[in-house]
Amino acid sequence: MALDTWAFEHRVTLDFTRPGKPTDNGHIESFNARLRDECLNVHQFHSLAHAKAVIEAWRIDYNEHRPHGSLGDLTPSEYAASHQDTEPSVAA
Repeated sequence: MALDTWAFEHRVTLDFTRPGKPTDNGHIESFNARLRDECLNVHQFHSLAHAKAVIEAWRIDYNEHRPHGSLGDLTPSEYAASHQDTEPSVAA
């Protein structure tokens, strides 16, 4: 209910993946599988703080140190930096 209320108040249309159709969003499904296989399935969390620390360390490695083939073998942070406009264009 809270999500629905927030979406209505902010004029956001919610579009959920259809049940049994994970291919509706292959990118997030691929990421979720990688997170599950490389982090969640290999650690036993002892507390919420421990889980947050382990997942944050994995996130930093995933975004800052590991090259991604789909990004031209750049890390996500390198890819984002290389595609940022340093100065906005000025119309003549």
